[in-house]
Amino acid sequence: MSARYSPWSPLWRACVVLFLAAAIGAVQGQTDARRSGFEFMAPSTQALERDDAQNPALLWVQQGADLWRTTAPTSDKACATCHKDDSMRGVARRYPAWDVATQAPVNLSQRINLCRKNHQQQTPWRAESQELLALEAWVARESRGLAIAPERDARLQAAARRGEQLYFQRIGQLNLSCYQCHDQYAGQRLGSSPIPQAHPTAYPLYRLEWQGLGSLQRRLRNCQTGVRAEPYAYGAPELVELELYLAERARGMPLESPGVRP
Repeated sequence: MSARYSPWSPLWRACVVLFLAAAIGAVQGQTDARRSGFEFMAPSTQALERDDAQNPALLWVQQGADLWRTTAPTSDKACATCHKDDSMRGVARRYPAWDVATQAPVNLSQRINLCRKNHQQQTPWRAESQELLALEAWVARESRGLAIAPERDARLQAAARRGEQLYFQRIGQLNLSCYQCHDQYAGQRLGSSPIPQAHPTAYPLYRLEWQGLGSLQRRLRNCQTGVRAEPYAYGAPELVELELYLAERARGMPLESPGVRP
């Protein structure tokens, strides 16, 4: 064997390292048991999400595109005044993120309202309002297909840990936790509805039950009332922290926004 291909040569060692990295990556891919809620849906529901011509959430996306270009009379500014259209590519997948002004994590809808208040001098939209959901859906769709990637920011660590504690905490008169339903019983059914793994890959999304678009916080509050617990208010730090933990739990999964669910 020549010195160039000796087992001790730098070239040989580099080949071995690359081979091992590829092998480890393949094994990790095979052992990743995470599944998007989309995979638990009936074929008819999946078809609605796949087809932009049929997906009812696209009505909100179109409204969001119009709002993106609408000038606020108080500031003579639109979102598009400060941001190019393609600048939103990859933004939604990073939220919740740290906000310097409030010294706390904020989700995407809160970021939109902060910009609306601070840069457009407009009154923030009400949580779950048509306008806020529409603009959030438009921004989220710009990251569709990209991997969820919350920022690796040390300032977020404490909030993420608190969110994790909430995920495993039993609550309500039924004394249940998020973990019990979405990890232990994922894939089974609650009544007629499948129980997904609770990965936030498609929010905001259109629920046939709601006959409209809704945020992840709306879904979390529904779960809290479902186990007969007092739900946190929209925008409560606890909900944002739970969102942050769920985003970290789904790191690397593709964003599907806007999704369709039963």
